[in-house]
Amino acid sequence: MLKITFLGTGTSQGVPIIGSNHPVCLSLDKRDKRLRVSVLIQWKDFNIVIDCGPDFRQQMLSSKIKKLDAIFFTHEHADHTAGLDDIRPFYFNQGDIPIFATNKVLDNLSKRFNYIFSKKDKYPGSPSVKINLIKPNKLINFFGEKIIPVNLMHNKIPVTGYRIRDFAYLTDIKTINEKELDKLTNLDTLVISSLRIKEHPNHLNLEESISLINKIKPKKAYLTHISHLMGFHKEVSKTLPKNIFLAYDGLKITSK
Repeated sequence: MLKITFLGTGTSQGVPIIGSNHPVCLSLDKRDKRLRVSVLIQWKDFNIVIDCGPDFRQQMLSSKIKKLDAIFFTHEHADHTAGLDDIRPFYFNQGDIPIFATNKVLDNLSKRFNYIFSKKDKYPGSPSVKINLIKPNKLINFFGEKIIPVNLMHNKIPVTGYRIRDFAYLTDIKTINEKELDKLTNLDTLVISSLRIKEHPNHLNLEESISLINKIKPKKAYLTHISHLMGFHKEVSKTLPKNIFLAYDGLKITSK
């Protein structure tokens, strides 16, 4: 059984947005307060996270995680990668931290965090990573667990989703082709991004997310990467089909 914790369910600015007087940003419901999107997946004694955004440190402290076995990156945007320097405590305790990413993401990270990736003149006290290259359509064997990369598009930006057993995580998705959909059959649990009610050029909106969920047909689905423009968690939840749920920060679920 996989144990999944939603570390963050918000979009790039988080919710509330700095300086905003939007009603959702002023909500007192803790489910309307969203850190940048990330998820923790646990099985046996393994802890992996998908993405490492600017709220990573806070998320690790809140979840009381003392060991990190790997970070799997979806794409290079800052709300998914900006927390990489905060792996330092894990590095000091464990040594090099394994990361999994495509060439495009690794190239971006090596420029932004050159002091982490540099092989010479490494800055004292900076962390180090063990690079694992994700190749399209090639299974990842992670300590005997088969992880399937799923190729998505975030408008024109490639994004990697992941399937582990009968659980799949797809964030920052706008489109997916039929070949990739074949990787998502017979899911127990699907996590998929859903930005807001109104259409968006780079992200699925609520209607599009529900339509894709109905096409994939998981037993249950959770929506994440949610902006304040989606509306109040309590009110939107009432409108969803019975097997589709709005995720919120700190939510814990299990999946086969």
